[in-house]
Amino acid sequence: MREFRVVVAEAEVAGLRERLRGTRWARELPGEGWARGVPVEYLRWVVERWIEFDWRAWEARLNGYPQFVTRIDEQDIHFLHVRSPEPDALPLVLTHGWPGSVAEFLPILGPLTDPTAYGGDPRDAFHVVAPSVPGHGFSVPLESGWDHLRIAKAWAELMRRLGYDRYGAQGGDTGSVVSPLLGATDPEHVAGVHINGGLAYPEVRPGDELTEAERERLKAADRLRAVGTGYADLQGTRPQTVAAALSDSPVGQLAWILEKFWEWTDPAKPLPHKAVDLDHILFDVSIYWFTNTSATSANLYYEGSDQHARSDVPTGVAVFPTDPAIRQVLERRHRIVHWSEFRRGGHFASLEAPDLLVDDIRRFFRLVR
Repeated sequence: MREFRVVVAEAEVAGLRERLRGTRWARELPGEGWARGVPVEYLRWVVERWIEFDWRAWEARLNGYPQFVTRIDEQDIHFLHVRSPEPDALPLVLTHGWPGSVAEFLPILGPLTDPTAYGGDPRDAFHVVAPSVPGHGFSVPLESGWDHLRIAKAWAELMRRLGYDRYGAQGGDTGSVVSPLLGATDPEHVAGVHINGGLAYPEVRPGDELTEAERERLKAADRLRAVGTGYADLQGTRPQTVAAALSDSPVGQLAWILEKFWEWTDPAKPLPHKAVDLDHILFDVSIYWFTNTSATSANLYYEGSDQHARSDVPTGVAVFPTDPAIRQVLERRHRIVHWSEFRRGGHFASLEAPDLLVDDIRRFFRLVR
């Protein structure tokens, strides 16, 4: 393992701003709002904010945590390793998704590793390991074949190398698939799995009796399936083609990600920056831009996402307003011992409702520590 720091050359930062100032804006039909995608007026406003965005401050914030790179299965894996001051803390591996990065965990690293400093119980402490998913951010893949199962096996090896014999797993989006697979492939070492932010369409069977809340979540999933999965179809079939535009245009990369922050965040928040701090969104997009990982992150969709295995590891589920989670469906693959439903927050829970997510992670792992 070797220590790692994020260092983006000043010429690249200046080059990004130059590209942003020279944007050729797309034409649009009047009065459509978000129906056809990100409105040009809103995108222009966000771009103006991006031109003024303080990359160095956020780069320093990420570099304030210990980072490392290690090679697993011929792949360089970047990860944060933030140890708790509590000696009996439970190791916990966090897995992000697309269009996320390890940066989405910045609001929860402190509360998870040092609960006492945040008014919590020291017995709830974790040693946090947060890897960059291969293809995302600072884990750029060198070959094809990095699907969810291979990622889970790499995480098991990473935790072994760190000397953690017993640990927990938590994740949303990609992490809601990888974390259970980690439990299924390494059950003798995984104490428990906590997930949120799944996007898989619920496999409801005839005869399943749904609650009113579950019926509403199914309707929302139907709407998303009808109008909101085009990005996945493109990334899952022609990732290299769509990446040609995203890797050459920072505004294209921004719009591609910004639209998801609009569609997947708390429905009570009408605009992305109302749900998530805009600088945090810009930090996430900047990571994709500076690492040029539009194609490599999209490849995970191409590699196949229908990878599931029955896991008997104790599992906790946190359901936020945009999650299409139905308990009886998830219980077919997981041994669920903890279930929570929240009225605020959304798909990016660690950014939208970090207090709720941290509290739920703590409550679940008290059952398995």
